[in-house]
Amino acid sequence: MSGSLRILPLGGLGEIGKNMMVVEYDGRIVIVDTGLMFPTAEMLGIDLVLPDFDYLRGRVGDIEAIVLTHGHEDHVGALPYVIREIGAPPAIYGGRLTIGMVRSKLEEHKLRDMPLRDLEPGMPVEAGKFGIELVHMSHSIPDACAVALTTPLGTILVTGDYKFDQTPVDGRPADFARLARLGDEGLLCLCGDSTNADRPGVAMSEASVGPALLETFSRCDGRIIVTCFASNVHRVQQVVDAAEVLGRKVALVGRSMRKNFNIASNLGIASAPEGLLIQPREIEDYPDEEVIAISTGSQGEPLSALRRMAHGEHRDVELHSGDTVVFSATPVPGNERSVNETVDRIFEIGARVITAADAPIHASGHGYQEDMKLMLNLTRPRYVMPVHGDFKRIRLHALLAESVGVEPERIFRTRNGVPLEIGADGARLGEDVGAGMIFVDGLELGEPDDAALRDRKTLSADGLVIVVATVSLEDLEVAADPEITFRGVPMQSGEDSDRLIDELADVVEDKLEDVLQGHAREPALIRQEIHDAVATFVYKRLKRRPMVLPVVIEV
Repeated sequence: MSGSLRILPLGGLGEIGKNMMVVEYDGRIVIVDTGLMFPTAEMLGIDLVLPDFDYLRGRVGDIEAIVLTHGHEDHVGALPYVIREIGAPPAIYGGRLTIGMVRSKLEEHKLRDMPLRDLEPGMPVEAGKFGIELVHMSHSIPDACAVALTTPLGTILVTGDYKFDQTPVDGRPADFARLARLGDEGLLCLCGDSTNADRPGVAMSEASVGPALLETFSRCDGRIIVTCFASNVHRVQQVVDAAEVLGRKVALVGRSMRKNFNIASNLGIASAPEGLLIQPREIEDYPDEEVIAISTGSQGEPLSALRRMAHGEHRDVELHSGDTVVFSATPVPGNERSVNETVDRIFEIGARVITAADAPIHASGHGYQEDMKLMLNLTRPRYVMPVHGDFKRIRLHALLAESVGVEPERIFRTRNGVPLEIGADGARLGEDVGAGMIFVDGLELGEPDDAALRDRKTLSADGLVIVVATVSLEDLEVAADPEITFRGVPMQSGEDSDRLIDELADVVEDKLEDVLQGHAREPALIRQEIHDAVATFVYKRLKRRPMVLPVVIEV
């Protein structure tokens, strides 16, 4: 594919999360972001969901670099698995905080001495046939950047997550001037964040959240538990600042919350006055009105600190009546159910809940429609490829591009696995290379159609039937009565389980005699016959399809 450019999304299109983009020129590759997504309710026993990076297997020698836009999990969380499965590239670039968080994450996976490189915005580096430059942007985490990749065909800008915040907490607004210069130089393609394409207007400034938090806290008499993303260092800093004004101590609850704040503190990005921070185990040593806890769990994650508090399972913090839980975050699309379950449990305990619907205590890190129009007008790209969003938001982003004058034929709405191919004669969508998702279950990686996951779904819905048959293969006789055990099989109203088991035992014994009279001696064949007979009987009686596990004992 000499002289042609391929922009291949492996994640982040048609979904919110697991963002990963492969940019390929003349067979050489730069990867932008390696994100993950948290499992939905039906992904039973699954810990994480990763992009399907099978396209990159065997091509580590073609990868010039991985570039990370910022430190959120949906942009960096899959990096340890990508390195473990594909191999380490020559360089991994990102801002200071991003690289600090990634270094800690890789060390947890025992991936040390990785080629991590701090890259200052506006300081371009060469990576083979690519020029790589970070462009400073505003987001809900410090060091968020867009990535400008320059090739002989032109420059591609991957925005990452952004908004145009005129009064950011760190005092560093997005680099409008550099974005405009990219437009003046002639931007080939804009791959733009679509997350809030359905929200009119301009995103609220992060600076407006601090006073709202202080005002909200001042009306709380008891303990305050604030939940937000652990990586939202600016929000954590705003809570710390409010606590200092109100004379409250602050406990950081959750390993990732403490780790990220320590990393940011070491880099001079965050700070807390001496003596303000206490350990979670010290919370009970102070009166309720003197404590604020900052916790993970704003998305209702099953193992998060807030979720465990709500269910009385946290080692250090037990919620009680009089507490106020402040959700300084909004649910990521798809997480609404788990968040609502957590909120409902908190209400059951008797604690008070304050969300962004009740007070302006959260500002989205993603630009609204007017922010997206401004990005389009600043950069004036030849081609537009909306990314980072479900199909609804991608389409709305495409309509926004049309509204500012981009011709429809220069706007490409695609999906994971379908590349945009750009050559000297124009651009078109290429053939689908396939890009689904990879599941992380413990330490193992698997496909969505993995047999283990199918079995879990069956067990959760219809239960398990275990059948133990004892046979003499030498005499071709049934040596003992079958043993049948039901686990989690829903019974119909009025169904007598003991009678059902007796009837099923007769069915199994009859089937065994038929099979053995046919001189079948292979245990696998006997197991299959038992399976089919039991499954048929149970479905006729219960209209259920439990997992049937036949066991044949030979004597």
